[in-house]
Amino acid sequence: MPTDKILKCPSAVLWDLDGTLIDQTIPIIKCYTHTFTSLGYPTPDSNIIKRSLGGPLASTMEVFIEDKDMEEACKIFRNKFPKIMFDGMVVLSGAIKCIKSAYNAKIPQAIITNKDGNTAREVSKFAGFSKYIPTCIGSSDTRWNKPDRRLTEHVIKLLKVSYTNIIVIGDSPTDVNVAQNAGLVAYCVATGAHCEAELKDAGAAATFKNLSNLYQIFSYP
Repeated sequence: MPTDKILKCPSAVLWDLDGTLIDQTIPIIKCYTHTFTSLGYPTPDSNIIKRSLGGPLASTMEVFIEDKDMEEACKIFRNKFPKIMFDGMVVLSGAIKCIKSAYNAKIPQAIITNKDGNTAREVSKFAGFSKYIPTCIGSSDTRWNKPDRRLTEHVIKLLKVSYTNIIVIGDSPTDVNVAQNAGLVAYCVATGAHCEAELKDAGAAATFKNLSNLYQIFSYP
C-alpha cells in the first residue's frame, strides 16, 4: 500500500498511551516486580511482563500470581506506581509532532488506555499531551476496559464525532482489537513489545517502525 495513500485526514484520532506515545516500561516493570516479591513470589521475567502489557492490570497479574492474591496485588501496585511512575519514563520520538499536527488541523483526539485514568491524565500532563488532547480516558473512568467496544463508543461520544474515518493508533494487538470491535481502522507503531510483522498479522491496516515514520504521512495542513 503506497504510504501517500495510507492516511487520509481522519475525523478523529484515538491514541493508545503506553508503548505508543510514551515508554514507561522501566517503572512498570519495577512496580510489578515490587508487587510480586512483596507477596512472596519470585522475581518475574521482565520480558514476559512487557509482552503481557496492553490489557487490564489483572491480565498481567494473572500471568504471575494466584487468584487469591489478585486483590492485594492490585492494591500494592496502585499504591506504589504513582510514586515511581516518572522514573525512567520517556516521551517517544515523534509523539508531540504527530499530536500537534492533528491539533493544528482541528482533528479531535483522545487518549484511550487501560492505565488507571487519574494516572494516565497525570502522565499526559507531564508529557505535554494534555495541551492538545484534553480527553484522556483510563481503566478507572468506566466499567469497561480496552478492547471493549463500549469503552470506544463512550470516548467517541465524548468527542462528539461520527464514526466515519476515525483511526486508532497503538502498538499492540489489543489496539487492533479496539479498532476492529468498533468498526474502525488501526495503524500501529512497533515501539512497544510487538514487531511490525506481529501487528500486521493481528490486522493493523498499516504499520510503522515508529511515530517519526508515521509522521511523514501524518502531517496535515
